[in-house]
Amino acid sequence: MPERVELPSLDRSGGEPVRLPGFWFAAAASGEGSARPALVLLHGCGGPYAARGQRLSERMLEYAAWLNALGVHALVIDSLSPRGESELCTQRLAERRVTQVHRRRDALGALQWLARQPGVDAQRLGLLGWSHGGSTVLAATNLNHPEVRRLTLRPALAVAFYPGCGAELRAGYLAAAPLLLQVGEDDDWTPPEPCRQLAAQASGAAVVFHAYPGAVHGFDGTAAGTVLREVPNGVRPGQGVRFGGQPEARAQSRERLHAFLRAQADVR
Repeated sequence: MPERVELPSLDRSGGEPVRLPGFWFAAAASGEGSARPALVLLHGCGGPYAARGQRLSERMLEYAAWLNALGVHALVIDSLSPRGESELCTQRLAERRVTQVHRRRDALGALQWLARQPGVDAQRLGLLGWSHGGSTVLAATNLNHPEVRRLTLRPALAVAFYPGCGAELRAGYLAAAPLLLQVGEDDDWTPPEPCRQLAAQASGAAVVFHAYPGAVHGFDGTAAGTVLREVPNGVRPGQGVRFGGQPEARAQSRERLHAFLRAQADVR
């Protein structure tokens, strides 16, 4: 079971840092004094929890366990409940009170917290996010944002699954760290084309882009395919969006993630 922690965001409310609930999954030590890489896991618009409870979602539990088995520490943070929200998925984009500015500052604060933890190699920190959290990965690694550019501690790697790429494409993406960007070719919630353009136009560190044919939003999970009618955003506003796992894309994306971690963080 993870250790429940609380950590400060770089975001502030009432003059004080916003305090973020976190779940710390420490990898087993491999030897005396050995420091391990660590990743911040950034949830999507539904938050980090399973429906109707404070238990972490299967995605978060599964990835944290997988990372721990590779010798990588994992930190899950909750950006919604400190701001009075439980989910953003059913909110129109223009009406959301939790923005990517808030989430970027949360991610950057989490990196600062990670760097101070015993057993963590501060030279091998990374961000891993899905959907809204994938957009956070992009926002937190874009050196065109002054608050990203002025930080001395930056991630060594970044991974985004099916993010919304439009905002960072418009800002111009100057990558602070190598990025693995994985999307579904048939995603009608966060469509692939802006991400393809972002990868093609990015400068700075290398961006590796993969699009999986036939895959929709959530392809790396195991949920049965469905249409989420309550989601007002997407390619066809008001008609819902498709969601569900695709076994082939799930397996391939995990293999590519593993290879990326080996290359960028010397993970076994």
